[in-house]
Amino acid sequence: MLLSMADFGDKKIIVKITGKEDVRRHLESLGFVEGADVTVVSSLGGNLIVSVKGTRVAISRAVANKIIV
Repeated sequence: MLLSMADFGDKKIIVKITGKEDVRRHLESLGFVEGADVTVVSSLGGNLIVSVKGTRVAISRAVANKIIV
């Protein structure tokens, strides 16, 4: 399932990151790596606030669609 479809507050495990190499590297630098726990905290104006590795990060819904949990 895509991260953008996850319910608020549910802890999920990242299974795969799709997309171009530069997008995957950028997400990896933010802590989005396979096997990491991620939780959707809230949604603001089409963007998602997610918690990954103890840090809250805002990502667009388009980027969230590249993260499979």
